[in-house]
Amino acid sequence: MEASLHHNLKRIRVELPRLAEILKLDAEKEIGSWAQVIDARLLARFDPAFPLVAAICGGGSSGKSTLFNSLMGKRHAPTGGRAGMNRRVLLSIPPELVSQSAAIAALVEPFGEPPAPLKNSGDLLEPGGPLYVVGRSTPADMILLDTPDFDTGSRGRYANRNSAQSALEASDILIYVFTNSNYNNRDNTDFIARMLTGIGRRKCFLVYRSYPSFTAEEVAEHAMTVGRNIYGDAADRYVLGVFRADEDNRIAAGVASMTLLPVGPGAPSFPEALRAIDLTQLRFDLHAALLADVLEGAAAMVGRAKLSLDELRRYAMALRAAQGRCLQEALRFFPMDRVMRRFAKIWAATDPPAVKFMRRTGSVIELPFRVVLGAAGWARERLSGEPAPVPPAEQFIRRLEENLVAAATTLHHALLSPQLSPVAAVEGRGTPVAAAEPDPPFTVRAHPVVLPEQEKLRRVDFSSILQAILARKQAISRIDHDMEVELRAVADHFRRRMGLWSKINQTFWAALNVLPATVAVTYVLSTGDPVGAATIKVKLAGLFGLKDLYALVAIPVTRGMKQADRKQLKAMLGPLAQTWLRHKFTKVQALFEEELSGNILRSAENTAEAAGCLVAQIEEYLNHTTTGRVR
Repeated sequence: MEASLHHNLKRIRVELPRLAEILKLDAEKEIGSWAQVIDARLLARFDPAFPLVAAICGGGSSGKSTLFNSLMGKRHAPTGGRAGMNRRVLLSIPPELVSQSAAIAALVEPFGEPPAPLKNSGDLLEPGGPLYVVGRSTPADMILLDTPDFDTGSRGRYANRNSAQSALEASDILIYVFTNSNYNNRDNTDFIARMLTGIGRRKCFLVYRSYPSFTAEEVAEHAMTVGRNIYGDAADRYVLGVFRADEDNRIAAGVASMTLLPVGPGAPSFPEALRAIDLTQLRFDLHAALLADVLEGAAAMVGRAKLSLDELRRYAMALRAAQGRCLQEALRFFPMDRVMRRFAKIWAATDPPAVKFMRRTGSVIELPFRVVLGAAGWARERLSGEPAPVPPAEQFIRRLEENLVAAATTLHHALLSPQLSPVAAVEGRGTPVAAAEPDPPFTVRAHPVVLPEQEKLRRVDFSSILQAILARKQAISRIDHDMEVELRAVADHFRRRMGLWSKINQTFWAALNVLPATVAVTYVLSTGDPVGAATIKVKLAGLFGLKDLYALVAIPVTRGMKQADRKQLKAMLGPLAQTWLRHKFTKVQALFEEELSGNILRSAENTAEAAGCLVAQIEEYLNHTTTGRVR
């Protein structure tokens, strides 16, 4: 294997399980088998000198250990009529390889521990790690494995399947021993098929322990039934040979060795068939198939991860959108009196001296009018017995508190919901902040990544969250220093846009004590002018990063206000309302994320970012593997 291909394969082996873990793909078993093949049969064993590994396998009482002992020329493994006797893998290692620690380490990688020498055959009857004997009767370039049976057990649990599977996955070829009673057993055949064709496609010898009365044709027919069940139409290509071992009581008693007879005219003996194997070509074909299947499996897992990542990103975006709508719900009422009074002061402070003088004169002239309006209001209260109206500032605080509670409750429900519908997040809660052209409704499921954070939030007392949010309502309502700076910038912007006629017009209106458009709102709110009839609505499109959203700020204006002044007022209200909403949106968003939504949002967005980087890296490694070669 070329160095670049080896490097890329190692990186894919490391990063793909990590990607599956952070996206909670629930693919541990699938990833485990895939990684096992890379570790045991690709990365560790790309060495032309590595020996052929052949595993004897089969169901209970099929004669596996008897065949192993026969090939070794010595009774190493216990044999008998009881199924499932041997519980451990037994390796026969040629003397030339015993001292080669690197080869042994690569061989036993799937078992998780090095093999120990077999001291007592009874040790094979107890579960444990692999054992080995020095095999002098096998070819010098072959390691032979005797594996536990894979089909004994009870109540749906197989006693030895895991250890048998590890041995089979470590092998280059299999010697599958079967009997007349299980040659067409679907469960056994499916397991062997997965071992041989699941990842990569390995070849095998078929050994049929049959009755002596069976003809060669019957043995061949039964054996090829097994071959087709494993390989399908490619059985002729992947079955290295078919042998029969006739039933004999002396073999069962351990007195005689099992003899393998070739099936078919002119077929080679078993030792000849072993020697005839072109190990280089077999290893090349096997590794090429393994590599192709490993990369195909990796690409499929990356595709699955990308689908999951898309779902996670949609969920994060939907949650952000739902939170944005809830934040708008919290800021439905715009405290125009507070913002416009402050802006009016900032604007007046920048007036030319002549305008300031006229404005002071206008205030003196206006004073009796205000006194009359104030006295009329006091008289109405005394005569009707109605309580004094709540000051605008206090009204705003009350409304802000109500809206904070409603928005937090809606967001809390969205955060814990198994499915999220961001469009409906504030449905039915009025129109001060609404969608002019709402997106079509859709739902996204809560991604498995955020489930732990959802559970943490579920365990928190919601009333304590509300108390923490409401404790900050005064800070939300204030006009802070940063907002004052922006209001001054808005004033400067409009000053620079005023031409000569606008400045003359402003002076004229100030002199007549008819307030210009720049302070009309302050006048209306401070005097409660009863003749106000028309309204001005200011569209704040795209303020929250959502599609076609409006903040409809409606203010009354005097019936006599000229169209030009109304237009100027509307042009100024937009920037002022946006300045206030942007500041408060940021504050409420920070508050909600600190007390309510932050952990879930961070979990979704940070994981999506990390997973996106991993996907890009793995795809790059996969692309580079196409330029590498196995030689």
